[in-house]
Amino acid sequence: MNTGAGTPAEAPSAGHGHGHGRSAAPASRQAKRLLAALLIPFALAVVAGAALLYPYGENPRGGTDLGFGQHPVNATVQSATASSCTQDPSGSGCATLGVLMQDGPRPDTQIELLVPTSDPGIPRFAVGDDIVLSYAGSDPAEPSSYEVVDYQRGAPLLVLGLVFAAAVVVLGRMQGVRALTALGISFLVLVGFVLPAILAGQAPLLVAVVGAGLIMFAALYLTHGFSARTSTAVLGTLLSLALIGALSALFAATAKLTGLDEEASGLLGALGPGIDTRGLLLAGIVIGALGVLDDVTVTQTSAVWELRSANPALSWRQLYRAGLRIGRDHVASAVNTLVLAYAGAALPLLLAYSLSGSGFQQVITTQAVAQEVVRTLVGSIGLVAAVPITTAIAAAVAVREPATPQPAQPSVADRIGEAAAGSAGTAILRRS
Repeated sequence: MNTGAGTPAEAPSAGHGHGHGRSAAPASRQAKRLLAALLIPFALAVVAGAALLYPYGENPRGGTDLGFGQHPVNATVQSATASSCTQDPSGSGCATLGVLMQDGPRPDTQIELLVPTSDPGIPRFAVGDDIVLSYAGSDPAEPSSYEVVDYQRGAPLLVLGLVFAAAVVVLGRMQGVRALTALGISFLVLVGFVLPAILAGQAPLLVAVVGAGLIMFAALYLTHGFSARTSTAVLGTLLSLALIGALSALFAATAKLTGLDEEASGLLGALGPGIDTRGLLLAGIVIGALGVLDDVTVTQTSAVWELRSANPALSWRQLYRAGLRIGRDHVASAVNTLVLAYAGAALPLLLAYSLSGSGFQQVITTQAVAQEVVRTLVGSIGLVAAVPITTAIAAAVAVREPATPQPAQPSVADRIGEAAAGSAGTAILRRS
């Protein structure tokens, strides 16, 4: 009897009989149990880590506590006249701005501030500009307590954000809405947990690992739902992220990277010598790689499931090979994207080193450039490894899942594409 019960394992091509459904379901339950056994302990560890690392009752040090003097005050430029930076009235190089404060300690009060204009890197403020002042916290009636620091950019950024959200919703429909919600949760984790915990003195790398775990579980399950497919992507992301963390720690130590770039040096002076700057570097690598890993693992998992849905007769090996062929194309473009993203962010630094006349070997081994090289290469290795890791797991789980393809409802973007294709086809027929 046992032999007869096992025979229908070759029945995918025989039709949709009851034997296929009975043989697939137990295996599917086993795969789901295995995924749960692997992921639930890590999820519990992430939640416990967040509970232990969160700075309860502590007031994170703000800008003034760190010596940065950051009390922002919104204001509007009412007048702007050229003036001298010194007592000599015939001199130049500065502008006197009459600004009307919109908030802060003295709202609706106008003061005059002297702003240098000779430096090409300093913004040129004009009448009507909405600007941000820095208030040092001393006498609010004294103009010297204020300093012009930047423009107000809230309105254009809000418009850009709304355009982005609309594009995501139009293309993704409800899944796009869930993706935006997951993005908001990711932002809350960074602002509400990662930053306060690091400022409270917790180990940056440990905080980043816990924060990345929170973001990973929330983003993937909220966006794609609770299923074996999503759990496969989560497991692939987790393993690849662990590899990135291990490699970054190894090569940061062997390359003697301290993480002391210009920004970290200023932060070290404010927070004191207790801050782990190398940990900050590793934390940035882990969090920065997470977003690209999500893309690769979800795409690979979906590709394997679609292959399984299109041809339920495919074996694990066939699913793995087909998924790997798709992954090679994806990872090639993803690695290029990652390298160019880091190169673009470091472009001013690269230009500065190019002007210094230093050789390539001297430039690439400097602290600032070497840490970007490690960041890029470690992230790229993690991306490359994510493809076979996730594809193997997805093939092992998908081959045990009953193939039940469900037609998707077309989105607005799908309808636009179909309408355009139909119009083009009609035009071709008319010409012929």
